[in-house]
Amino acid sequence: MNSRFGHHGGTLSLLLTMTVICCCRCMYCAATNPVESMRENVTKLSWEVDYLLWSPDCVEKVVIGINGAFPGPSIRGYVGNVLEVHLHNCLSTESVSIHWNGIRQIGTPWGDGVAGVTQCEIGSGETFIYRFKLDKAGTYSYYGFHGLQRSAGLYGMLIVEDEQKVPFEYDGEHSLLLSDWWHKSAYEQEVGLQAPLPQFRWVGEPQSLLINGRGRYDCTLVPKGGQQNSGDVKVCNVSNPQCSNPVVLRVERNKIYRLRIASVASISSLNFAVEKHKLMVVEADGNYVEPFEADDLDIYPGQTYSILLSTNQFAGRNYWVALNVRGRLPQTSPHLGILNYFPVPATNKPPFPPPKGPLWNDTAYSTAQSQLYKSREGYGKVPDKVQKQIILLNTQNTVDGKIKWAINIVSLALPTTPYLQALSYNIHDAYDCESPPVTYDQSYDIFSPPKNANVTLASMLYKLPFRHTIDIVLQNANTLTLRNSEINPWHLHGHDFWVVGQGLGKFDPEKDPKSYNLKNPPLRHTVPLFPYAWTTLRFKADNMGVWLLHSTVEPRFFMGMGIVLEEGTEWMLEEPPSCTMGCGLTKELANSLLKL
Repeated sequence: MNSRFGHHGGTLSLLLTMTVICCCRCMYCAATNPVESMRENVTKLSWEVDYLLWSPDCVEKVVIGINGAFPGPSIRGYVGNVLEVHLHNCLSTESVSIHWNGIRQIGTPWGDGVAGVTQCEIGSGETFIYRFKLDKAGTYSYYGFHGLQRSAGLYGMLIVEDEQKVPFEYDGEHSLLLSDWWHKSAYEQEVGLQAPLPQFRWVGEPQSLLINGRGRYDCTLVPKGGQQNSGDVKVCNVSNPQCSNPVVLRVERNKIYRLRIASVASISSLNFAVEKHKLMVVEADGNYVEPFEADDLDIYPGQTYSILLSTNQFAGRNYWVALNVRGRLPQTSPHLGILNYFPVPATNKPPFPPPKGPLWNDTAYSTAQSQLYKSREGYGKVPDKVQKQIILLNTQNTVDGKIKWAINIVSLALPTTPYLQALSYNIHDAYDCESPPVTYDQSYDIFSPPKNANVTLASMLYKLPFRHTIDIVLQNANTLTLRNSEINPWHLHGHDFWVVGQGLGKFDPEKDPKSYNLKNPPLRHTVPLFPYAWTTLRFKADNMGVWLLHSTVEPRFFMGMGIVLEEGTEWMLEEPPSCTMGCGLTKELANSLLKL
């Protein structure tokens, strides 16, 4: 095992920049500079992550909550603020980590919150400090990034405001956190996904959709029989205050309201609509877009938006807020909330049926809407020259008798030693290889089920040339089921990217780049990859660290749909704090540092 102490001035520099705090339960630390801390506006939060009995849709189950509540607390800060979250893991049976979705973690790659990539898992009884700067205004979210903890309810909203004037005006604001919900536990789902054929079990469709952690399930559908207190029967109580009242957005007539929307759904692509009201989209994934008007909005897992809603309808009644499933045959009832025109009582139900939105499988509708997004003028320019292109083929496969997802025939298996720590200290043999063993197969038939030849599990790493402009082409294909391809939203950590091109069919590296939008493509961090289609992401590899690129459909990432990118780690001026180590091959190194 080698270290790179000499690169940064040795152990002394690490100790000078590390604050180690001890308590009766655990030890935790954070890389901080005491001089900088005095100058910064630091928001400190203390969280206890624990199991709770909760009834989000009136059916009681175990959820993962924060500080005794579900969903997690909404966080608000300003650009330039430092957010410091002291996370105490009170889960008695599992580890945890938190990803701050959309926060680029410039200068703090170890704060990204991906166990196996940027840090070790936070074990039961341990405490960890996430400390990073809020560098850009926008609407964001956070969620658990260990196993299926997002499905278990570990999530919340993060809003970053700017003291400068935003490029649009509004009179009030509402926040909406969208999610899907299962009565089956996340742990039972994990076992089903990991089981070999024929025992493999997909997670199935969610039982409910939630807004701000609230939904409503039909209690008549809950199985009856058995002893009430034995666990054989689910408790379903529509009068429970955790679910009894629908989400109500109180408004006044002839005002403009900013609706901040974040999807932390586990699998569901959603469609959002407000009865008889147009939606003016002004922000997507923390980036301002040229405003455009829509009757309803497709929202994919991991995406965030700001919408301006003009309350210009008849004020003598209330209106439906509707959330419907897209891209999958709906087996989940729509979520219905209330747009309440004050002073009409919020309990007054709207007199007409709620909006249904487009058909679940109308892909043309979705692709047309995706073309409406354009970067707002004056907010950045896309690079027109590319130094490296990577084409990634997305397939469903069987590996060792288990169903997996693979990228260029490699299904991602995260190592026990985090990539960032291994690279920082030249720890050898921590992962399998530093370049993909197989590149994109130009002859591959995307319209037929894969033949599964040579598919492997690997902890692979893609090394990118630092500060070069990169194009990544995502190519969707047929699943193991004949004549079936599905929407796969993708999220890039550590970056925003320009969506310079999207198209149906097989990507042509000679023809398709000629049609790229290099004038005003949208800047995003999460984008849908449509069935039998391709999408090109362009970004500059200028954020030192190790970053995950993955499907935001949580079970698919759990089954291997992702890759890991490295850029500029040899230029990092600080080593990862020792608290991000202590697993795999970093155990010995972390112990030696703490003894000094």
